[in-house]
Amino acid sequence: MESFQAIKEYADEQKEASISHLCRILKVSRSGYYKWLRHQETPSEQENTRLIDVIKALHSQHNGILGYRRMTRFVNRKLETNYNKKRIRRLMHILGIRSIIRRSKGYCTKTSFVNVEDNILNRDFTATAPDQKWCTDVMFLKYGIGCKAYLSAIKDLYDGSIVAYVVGQFNDNELVFETLRKARKANPEATPLIHSDRGSQYTSKDYYRLTTKYQMIRSMSRVGKWIDNAPTESFFGHFKTECYDLKKYKTFEELVSDIDAYIYFYNHQRFQERNNGLAPLGMRNKAVA
Repeated sequence: MESFQAIKEYADEQKEASISHLCRILKVSRSGYYKWLRHQETPSEQENTRLIDVIKALHSQHNGILGYRRMTRFVNRKLETNYNKKRIRRLMHILGIRSIIRRSKGYCTKTSFVNVEDNILNRDFTATAPDQKWCTDVMFLKYGIGCKAYLSAIKDLYDGSIVAYVVGQFNDNELVFETLRKARKANPEATPLIHSDRGSQYTSKDYYRLTTKYQMIRSMSRVGKWIDNAPTESFFGHFKTECYDLKKYKTFEELVSDIDAYIYFYNHQRFQERNNGLAPLGMRNKAVA
């Protein structure tokens, strides 16, 4: 098709040019060119053209993070349609559009081995209601020239929502405790099982006291088994791929602003197949309605 278009454009500019000569140069048939020239777009082709424009706009708007499954959900919500995933995948393939792929870093957190708890969660990452099971962890970030920042987050395993998070410049106990206090304030009746790794904040006596005060059941990953806390690692992976890795941050305030925006998007607009096409808070609100 591109060859035919090139022939047409050149022929329009050079009226005396031989169509047959151009077809030989581009190695296409003369009859095929005239067939393409007379072709009228079918309704399906016109619809695909419209879909391609929408897909390209969504791909640009969301920084290339949408795979074909999520692209299908976004397209259907935007157009109030019910296109299937195969069609969207085919059009994305034609456009050469692919989502960013996350790869495991293979890291784990060192432990102080104080107040270590058993792995009660035991990789059962399902919950039948909100606030039954929470997972938490801290992620290291950078900004400016060698400056460090840390994101502490708590994720609900029922709907995948981030129930609380804190961004700080120090990876200390207070970062984790403030995240717990925010989660408790937002969910005052919650007494979940809370799963973490064996980082020093989580094995500290103060963490033990605070979670006991909140009547939370503590669970901890085994040494070097990051997959025991896979849901939190998954969220951090999505955040890095879909937000953090897309730019360089000059200031702490700029980093915090993007974290705020991403977590709002993650909770309210990041539609997930596991939630029957709902965003995490949409699933949560449906459960408590």
